[in-house]
Amino acid sequence: MEAVVSIPGAEPWSAAGSGERGAVGVIVTHGFTGNPASTRPLGQRLAAEGFSVEVPVLPGHGTDHHDLARTRYSDWVGAVERLVDHLRPRLEYLILVGHSMGGTLSLDIASRRPTEIDAVVSINAPLTDRGGLLATLSPLLQYLVPSVPRGLAGMPPNDVARPGVRELAYDRVPARAAHSLLVELPRIRAQLLDLTQPLLVVRSLVDHTVPPRDGLELQELVGSADVREMLCERSYHVVMLDHDGPAVEAAVVEFVTDVTGS
Repeated sequence: MEAVVSIPGAEPWSAAGSGERGAVGVIVTHGFTGNPASTRPLGQRLAAEGFSVEVPVLPGHGTDHHDLARTRYSDWVGAVERLVDHLRPRLEYLILVGHSMGGTLSLDIASRRPTEIDAVVSINAPLTDRGGLLATLSPLLQYLVPSVPRGLAGMPPNDVARPGVRELAYDRVPARAAHSLLVELPRIRAQLLDLTQPLLVVRSLVDHTVPPRDGLELQELVGSADVREMLCERSYHVVMLDHDGPAVEAAVVEFVTDVTGS
């Protein structure tokens, strides 16, 4: 994977699998304004278990919010789909794991490409408008204000309960880029019935970025007969870096192992 980043720790990461589990690929995708600093620990745990892992950095991320302002939802979902196209022919199984918007991207792709994606892990993925100034006024703001502080967008500066840990996300949110995500959410919700693969929903009981109810709604909307849930009681939005991070890693490894029989 090639990407230009300027935030230390935001680099994409990958690992070739080993043994039987090397035929199982897992793409771990970060969220809006975030970067692989939050998803790499989970990717590294999966790689340590022998799985083939890709932790991409989405277009416009890992640098500054001005770069993000030049990208849209089609750029982000397109980047993940190109990775799917690249990996699928060489693998026996392909699992999508996504945090926040990365989860939304994963759900979108899996529901449209059910024969190519074997299972999905959604971690605090947004399915409804978060609220806040940006969500409420984004149709107008996208033409008037290039970006707004995270707080006005309904996104706290650092949604992690664990002291001393930061997610390294942008401190400003580009209005047009954010609006391009919000307008896709109704379409994605409407097509979730087509998602029939096994699904693990990881959700925090306290989340200041994505409404916790979105994880419940997701379980009701999908067409899958195999839906599992993990509740994170001690962590906020970025669970991979929070108190429940090790437990989330173990749950994802167990889920991937189970659904692939590896």
